[in-house]
Amino acid sequence: MMNQPLLVVPLLRYAAQFHGDTVIASRTTEGETHRTTYAELYERTQQLANALIAAGVKPGDRVATLAWNTWRHMELYYAVAGIGAVCHTINPRLSPAQTQFIIDDAEDKLLFFDTTFADAVAENCKGRASLGARIALCDAANKPANPELADVVNYEDFIAPHKTAFDWPVFDENTAASLCYTSGTTGNPKGVLYSHRALVLHSFACCLPSTMGMGVEDVVLPVVPMFHVNAWGIPYAAPMAGAALALPGRHLDGESLFDFMDSEGVTCSQGVPTVWMGLVEAMRKRGRKPKALNRIMIGGAAASEALIDAFEVEFGIDVAHAWGMTEMTPLGVVNTLKPKFKSLPRAEQMRQKLKQGRVVYGVDMRIVDAAGKILPHDGKAAGHLQVRGPWIVESYFKANTSALTVDGWFDTGDIATIDADGYMHITDRAKDVI
Repeated sequence: MMNQPLLVVPLLRYAAQFHGDTVIASRTTEGETHRTTYAELYERTQQLANALIAAGVKPGDRVATLAWNTWRHMELYYAVAGIGAVCHTINPRLSPAQTQFIIDDAEDKLLFFDTTFADAVAENCKGRASLGARIALCDAANKPANPELADVVNYEDFIAPHKTAFDWPVFDENTAASLCYTSGTTGNPKGVLYSHRALVLHSFACCLPSTMGMGVEDVVLPVVPMFHVNAWGIPYAAPMAGAALALPGRHLDGESLFDFMDSEGVTCSQGVPTVWMGLVEAMRKRGRKPKALNRIMIGGAAASEALIDAFEVEFGIDVAHAWGMTEMTPLGVVNTLKPKFKSLPRAEQMRQKLKQGRVVYGVDMRIVDAAGKILPHDGKAAGHLQVRGPWIVESYFKANTSALTVDGWFDTGDIATIDADGYMHITDRAKDVI
């Protein structure tokens, strides 16, 4: 068999070649809807790759983003990684001290930011030793007026002089493609590097029917931000599946999501419970669901029975629980009901649906007691939840020690049970999850 490296750029190139007219719609910072296609996005990604090299970005350099879910942010995902550099997505919800720490720790060379974060950039980027140019993700007409950002270049001018063709390098699939920092631990955030190999394999898992199950008939709206564990891998998995994308930008309230889902024909979406509560309110207000929406995924915190019922019983939208961590790229388990549970009374189905779910292919999972003894999967024994797999962290960024146990497992810091059908249920959490 051919031994070809698993790199992320071929995901987008595939979508451009075979799903070239499939639409990527984005809500802009200014509130308008921008539409492009995979073919157009791929051309601009090549243009951006040329611009990055002209700006002095070299393989291994970190390039930071402070941005919402938009087409420009997606171009950065692929162009930065495609030239062998590392796309470092910064969570704007971190404190100023944490933001300054991770910029310094990552030694970011460039920073691309949405204009809504202009004041934060002006404040948090002062005196950052490694940081060079700052590029606003806008055109000339919408460049920030902040006098402290007078030297900022707008994105469209940054890429405009460059060709829309690029000869992508081929390199080791274990090369880092992206960098995210944890926010659920005590002390300073810890960096997790994701390799090209890990991201491509994770994308395969996302596309499985019993996980996110995306396909060419879908329009996918990731509510989860691209600065939060790569939007759970959706910017990579959707092109692999040939699915259309609807990127909501900063407009994440229930009314805005409803309107955008309705106008773009969104079929599936992924996000945290607080966002879904806002959408439920909007649906109740209008007496209907967005016209094409048929399923959602809930992660980030446990979904309540009331929230699941609101979607499934009131509006006929299927709900899948999911769980993972920054250290897991992040997908670990997804809760889709086995056929034998679907004929049970609603209350018994709900007992299963409230669990985090079953592991996706590629992830091994176990529970152990305090002494490291493996515990049974009987739904009763509770122990330390440990995982391993090709997209699970081995060591943190710049750490001199392994993050794994002596026998090669990552301890999540959570206490959980696993039942005889493989459904994992977290009973106590020492860390935030996806």
